Amino acid sequence: MAAYDPLTREEVASVIEGRSVAPRVPAFIHFWVHGKAFEDRADRVAEILSRYVPDVQHLPLNMPATFRSADSDSTYTWLPYEDPYEGRQVAHDARVAMADWTRLDEILASFPDPAGQELLTRDAPPDGRYRLGQWFFCLFERHWSLRGMTNALMDYYTNPHEVHRLFRALTDFYVALIERAGKGRRCDGIWTSDDLGTQTGPFFSPAIFREFYKPYYKEIVAAAHRYGMHLWMHACGNVEPFIGEWIDVGVDVLHPIQKHTMDEKVIAETYGHRITIFAGLDVQQVIPWGTPEQVRQEVRFLLDTFWRKGEGRCMITAGNGINGDCPLPSLEAFLDEAYAYGAKVASG
Repeated sequence: MAAYDPLTREEVASVIEGRSVAPRVPAFIHFWVHGKAFEDRADRVAEILSRYVPDVQHLPLNMPATFRSADSDSTYTWLPYEDPYEGRQVAHDARVAMADWTRLDEILASFPDPAGQELLTRDAPPDGRYRLGQWFFCLFERHWSLRGMTNALMDYYTNPHEVHRLFRALTDFYVALIERAGKGRRCDGIWTSDDLGTQTGPFFSPAIFREFYKPYYKEIVAAAHRYGMHLWMHACGNVEPFIGEWIDVGVDVLHPIQKHTMDEKVIAETYGHRITIFAGLDVQQVIPWGTPEQVRQEVRFLLDTFWRKGEGRCMITAGNGINGDCPLPSLEAFLDEAYAYGAKVASG
């Protein structure tokens, strides 16, 4: 039996919009817990999770595959040809799906149809919780997944026109996707991702961001808002130079403010009244190596830092995947403190 009732969609929305009436800080932790990674402890993990109902109803949006499959007739792929790396072990960011830009016309001519049935293949009826449509790999992540990381970072200087053409096509696809999620899925929010930061700083300058990203993000956010949805952005690493830019285009929620890359108190003071922080508990050090009490202390630190009395503007989750290196007492401590201290903070 769950220890807490889930928050309603209206209560979660009130936190995001800075007018909180929620009795507890919204928590959406289950998404990041990779149960299979716990192997023989997977059943125990499932039992722990069953005691805490997430405050968000997660609705995955089915993205196209990168390549066509030799044994499938599906055209729901980004590229109209087969994987040249099939059967080879190559680092994820070194896989160059599109070796040069000469095939761009062919690729854009056969771009996947966002009106196809493949997009909304998984659904669940509304249950009173906040409904969050989600896909990962938006612009930067989709760019480097097609061009490889090294090529992608050079493309802004060597092939700017082609980058804009690709981003134009991706944005058109995402805007159509958002419309379908709003109408067909009755979503309250859309969550996507672009990991624009390394541990010490962004992958590129604010000038690159403003030229190649900001205009398209603005369209994506506007589409979500047009259909009454919030736009959530996941961005790992140090992305501090871009937070104000995301606020300018209307991003509603930012995840995770990765620990050891930015100063949480500075971020809260500078931006906390203008954007909701989906605070992510550190999975690099605290979750795998911390004691249960240190996990609890970190939860309290995050909620004390980001929750704004009378407004909300804070939710809590993990910073990224929680895997088999997480001791089960730490997982229990995370969930228990997130819900229990979350109620205390919200009521204070």
